[in-house]
Amino acid sequence: MPEGITEDAATRVFADHRELLFSVVYNLLGSVADTEDVLQDTWLRWAARSSGPDDIENPRAYLVRVAVNTALARQADISRRRETYVGPWLPEPLVARADAGESAERTEAVSMALLVVLETLTPLERAVFVLHEVFGYAHTEIAPILDRSPSAVRQLAHRAREHVQARRPRYQADPKVQRQVTERFLKAALGGDLAALLELMAPDVTLWRDAGGRRGPLRPIHGRDRVARVITGTAHREETERLEIRYRTVNGDPSAVLFDADAPFAVMVLDLDEDGDRVRGIYAVANPDKLGHIGD
Repeated sequence: MPEGITEDAATRVFADHRELLFSVVYNLLGSVADTEDVLQDTWLRWAARSSGPDDIENPRAYLVRVAVNTALARQADISRRRETYVGPWLPEPLVARADAGESAERTEAVSMALLVVLETLTPLERAVFVLHEVFGYAHTEIAPILDRSPSAVRQLAHRAREHVQARRPRYQADPKVQRQVTERFLKAALGGDLAALLELMAPDVTLWRDAGGRRGPLRPIHGRDRVARVITGTAHREETERLEIRYRTVNGDPSAVLFDADAPFAVMVLDLDEDGDRVRGIYAVANPDKLGHIGD
C-alpha cells in the first residue's frame, strides 16, 4: 500500500475485509464480544501501519494474520474466564435476521455442534482447522500466519482433523428436515409431551443448557430418558404460554429463537443424527449476556 494513503481509503479496505475477519475470529473464539474486541485491535494496527511508508502488498493476508494472532493472544484470558463460568458453556449464537441477508463469508458458518467440539482443540489446532477446513487456506498459506513451518502446520491439521472426526463425523442435515424436527421438538418440549420427546430423541442424546448459572442444570445431561425428564420438568405452563417462537438460521442451521415480550429468552439449536430423523444434541443458550445482540 503506497505511502500517503488516506484515512478514508484505509477504512474502505478494512471494511471490505471485515466480514471475513469477523467470521474467522468468531470461529476461533466463539464469542461475539471478544471477536469485536479483536477486530477493534486489528483495525488500530491496520490504521497505524497503513498510514506509514511501508507497502502492504496483500491487505487481506496482513489483516487475517493480525486478527488470528490477536485472537490467539487473548486465548489465555478467555480460558481463565471459562474456568470460572457456572454451568455448561456454549458459544454465543449467530442469529440471522429474518429480513436481512448474510454475506457469503459471514455465513461460512461453523455449526453450534462443531464449535463445541472445536473447544476441545488446542488454540493452534483450532486456528489451523478453521483456516484450512472452513476457509480453504492451504497449509503453505497458514504457515506464515502462525509463524510455523508448513510441515508443522500439516501436523497440526492432521491432529485436529482426527480429533474432530472422532467426535463429530462430517455430514450435513437436510435443512427442511431440521426445520421440521425443530418445530416438532419445540411443540413437544413447550407442551410437556414426554412421549413425543422420547420419540424424537436418539438414545444417546445430550442436552447442553447455557444459562450462565441463572437456571437449569449445571452440567450437560446425557441419555434420552434423563433429558426428556429435565425438559418436561422445567417447562412451566405460565412461562411457556407467553413465549413466542421465531424460526431463524443460527450458525448456519435452521433453528429457533424464543422471545418473551420481544426480548430474546433463549436460542435452541438441534443437532440431528446421521439418519436425519433423531435429535442427538440439544444446544440451548439462555444466558441473557449472550443474547443481547439478537434482533427481531
